[in-house]
Amino acid sequence: MAEAHSAVAFSFSITHEGWDVNFDREVLHLVWQSGIRSWKKRIARFQNSIHNGVYPGHLWSLWLIFSIVTAVHYMDRAVPFDLAAKFLYLFNDTSTRWQLLACFLAALVYWLAIIFTLRYTLKLLLMYKGWMYEARGKGTKTSLPTKMWFICVRIFSGWNTPKLYSFQGSLPRLPLPSLHDTMSRYLRSVRPLLDDKNYQRMERLASEFENGIGKKLQRYLWLKSWWSSNYVSDWWEEYVYLRGRSPLMINSNFYGIDAIFMTPTSIQAARAASVINSCLVMRRLVERQELEPMMIQGVVPLCSWQYERIFNTTRIPGMETDKIQHWQDSNHIVVYHKGRYFKVVIYKGRILKPCEIQVQIEQILNDKSEPLPGEEKLAALTAGERTHWANVRRMFFTKGVNKTSLDIIEKAAFVVALDDIPYEFDQKDPSKLDNYGKILLHGKGYDRWFDKSFTLCVGTNGRIGFNAEHSWADAAVISHVWEWVVTTQIHETRYDKTGNTLGKPELTPPTPTRLNWEIRFECQEAIDKSMKVVKSLIEDIDLRIYVHDHYGKGFIKQCRLSPDAYLQMALQLAYYRDAGRFDLTYEASMTRLFREGRTETVRPCTIEASNWVKAMENPKSTTEERVQLLRTACQRHQVAYQDAMCGKGIDRHLFCLYVVSKYLEVDSPFLQEVLSEPWRLSTSQTPHGQTGRMDLNKYPECISAGGGFGPVADDGYGVSYIIAGEDMFFFHVSNKRSSSKTDCHRFAKRIEKALADMKALYIDYKSQNGNK
Repeated sequence: MAEAHSAVAFSFSITHEGWDVNFDREVLHLVWQSGIRSWKKRIARFQNSIHNGVYPGHLWSLWLIFSIVTAVHYMDRAVPFDLAAKFLYLFNDTSTRWQLLACFLAALVYWLAIIFTLRYTLKLLLMYKGWMYEARGKGTKTSLPTKMWFICVRIFSGWNTPKLYSFQGSLPRLPLPSLHDTMSRYLRSVRPLLDDKNYQRMERLASEFENGIGKKLQRYLWLKSWWSSNYVSDWWEEYVYLRGRSPLMINSNFYGIDAIFMTPTSIQAARAASVINSCLVMRRLVERQELEPMMIQGVVPLCSWQYERIFNTTRIPGMETDKIQHWQDSNHIVVYHKGRYFKVVIYKGRILKPCEIQVQIEQILNDKSEPLPGEEKLAALTAGERTHWANVRRMFFTKGVNKTSLDIIEKAAFVVALDDIPYEFDQKDPSKLDNYGKILLHGKGYDRWFDKSFTLCVGTNGRIGFNAEHSWADAAVISHVWEWVVTTQIHETRYDKTGNTLGKPELTPPTPTRLNWEIRFECQEAIDKSMKVVKSLIEDIDLRIYVHDHYGKGFIKQCRLSPDAYLQMALQLAYYRDAGRFDLTYEASMTRLFREGRTETVRPCTIEASNWVKAMENPKSTTEERVQLLRTACQRHQVAYQDAMCGKGIDRHLFCLYVVSKYLEVDSPFLQEVLSEPWRLSTSQTPHGQTGRMDLNKYPECISAGGGFGPVADDGYGVSYIIAGEDMFFFHVSNKRSSSKTDCHRFAKRIEKALADMKALYIDYKSQNGNK
C-alpha cells in the first residue's frame, strides 16, 4: 500500500472542517515536464514533416519567390501566366492586403510547381540503375553517362542538409519483374542442383505456370505494385515474420558482438551506463531526424523507413499472427538482473548523463532482493511458442499489476540485461568466443526479452552485445545503431583512469523501481512449459565463431575480385566438401534503393560457381583453368547481387505470387515446390563501416566481430560473416546438434581450408603469370 500511495500525485478527503487536499509537487512537476516535452516533440515532428514534404526544396524559397512575385507585380509587370492578376479578379478587390494575398497565392503555386518538378525529376533519376553495374575501384574509369547522372542527382538532391526521411518521397517504387524473366532466372539458379531428369520436370512445371495461372497472379501483383509503396514489404513482414508460430529465440532473432579488441572499461555498471546513454542519444537523433540518411557513394540515398521502429518497439504475440507495436515516446528503459525487472527513468528534463545512469545501474547491482514467484523465468514466454505466449498473455496479463508491469516492459525504449557472467574472448581459446556468441543468441532462455526490438546485454567484465528481434527491421539497421554505440567511446572520452564514467552527477537520478508481479501457480506452469521448449532449443543449437586472420580483404583486392563474391565461393567450396553435393544457398541483399525496401535473396550456388568447385576438386584441372573459372563465378555472383539490389531478384517475386495464389485459393504445383525448397546453406554478410564514424585505418581496434543467427533448415547451416578491415574475417557458423549431417566445428575447418586453397591458387597463378 505504501508503494501505491507514493504513486498518487494528489488526494483529497472530506472532514467536518471541509475539504482536505494533499498533492505531491514533484509528481505534478514531472507531469508538467512530460507535457512540455511531448508538445516540443509534436512541434519538432511538424517542422520535420514540412521539411521532408518540400525536400529537395526549402521553405525559405517560398518567401524568396513571394518577394519576387510581389516586386514584379508592383512594377506593373506580368508574372508568368499572370496568376496574381487572376487571383485579384476572383477577389474583386484591389486593396493592398488583397494584392499581397494574390501575390502570395501565385508564389505558392509557382513554388509547389518547382518543388514537385524537382522531386519527380529526382525520382526519375533514381530509377536509373545502370551505375550499379559499372566496375568500381582503383584502375577503373566511370563512364561519361554515369558521371553526368551522378552530377544531375547531386543537383536535384538540393543544397540544404537532408534529414533522415527527406528522400522518402523521392525514392522510386520497387519494380515488378516480368514473369518470363523470373522464370528464366529461377531455372538457371536450380540447374546445378538438379540432374537432367528433374531439371526437365522443373522446366515443364515452370512453363505450365508461366503460360497458365501465373499470368493471372501476375496481373493482380501488377495492380498491387502500383497501388502500394512496396509490393513486397508488407506481405513479407506479415507472412514470413509475424504469422510464424515457432519460437523467436534462435529461429528468428539474431545477435551482435562487441568490438572485441577494445576494453574501454571492465566495470559493468560504467559500460552499461555509457552504452545506454549512446543509445538514447541516437534515439534522439532519429526522433528529430537529425541522423544523416545512408547514402551510397555519398550521392544515392537509401530508404530510412525501418529506422522509425528501432526504439520504443515491441512485437505483441497473437493467436494467429503477431503485431508490431511502436510508441512515439518513452522516458524509461527496463533492466533485468538476477531474475528481477527494474524500471529505470532515463529522462529528467534531459537525457541522463553516463555518470548519472551509472548511479542507477549500481543501485540495481547492489539490490539484494529476491525475484518474485515466477518473475525470474518470465521472459521464457517470449522465447517459446508464439500461440502459447499469446494465450498466456490473454489469461494472466490483461489486468492488475501484471498488465501494468508488462506495459512498462513493452513501452520501454529498450531492455538491458545485466548478466552475472563475463563475456570472454581469447585468441588462444576459440571456445570462449563461441560461448560469447551463444550467450547473446539465447542466453539462459529467459534473461532476454525476445519480443523487444533489441535487448542490450552487458557482461560482468564490461563487454557488451545485443539480441535483436527481426520482424521490425533488417540487420543493416541495427548494425548502424551498433556502429554508433561502439564508435562513441572512440570519439568521446567516456571513462576515467579507474574505469568509471567521467564526471559527477548534476542531479539525483530517479531511483530504479522494481516491477511488481502476481504470477499465479497456473501461470508459473505455463512458464515452465515454455522453458521445456526453450531448453530443448538451446541444447540442440551449436555455434562456432571462426576468426580468420591469415589474410583478408587486402589480398582479395589484389586478386581484383569482389570480397563478398570471393567469400561466397569459399563457402560453396567448403559446403561441397562437407556435404558432397550442392544445395540451395541463401544470401541476403538489400533493396533499400527503393521505398520501403527490405531484402532480396541472392542465390550464390550458380552454374559458374559449381563449375569452379568441380574444377578445384578435379586434380586434372590446371591453375589457369581454376582461376578463370573463379573469376567467371565471382563476376556472375556480382551481377546476381546487383540484380537483386535493383529489383530483379527471384524469390520475393515468387513469394508474392504464392501469397496471391493463396488469396485466390488457387493451387500451383510449381509455387508449392519452389516455396518448400530448404535453404540448407543460409548466409549473410554483416555490414561494417556503414558511416564515416568507423575509420579502421585510424582506429584498427574498433573492429567488430559481427553477429550471427541460427540455421534455417534442420539439416543445414547458418553462416554470417563480416569483412573486418583489410586482414581479417569472422564467420559465425551455426547448426543443430540433432542433425547427423552437420557440424559447425567441422564446417569452420572446411572454410579455413577453402580460403587457404584459394590463396594458394592465386599465389601459384601469379608465380606462373606474373601480375596478370
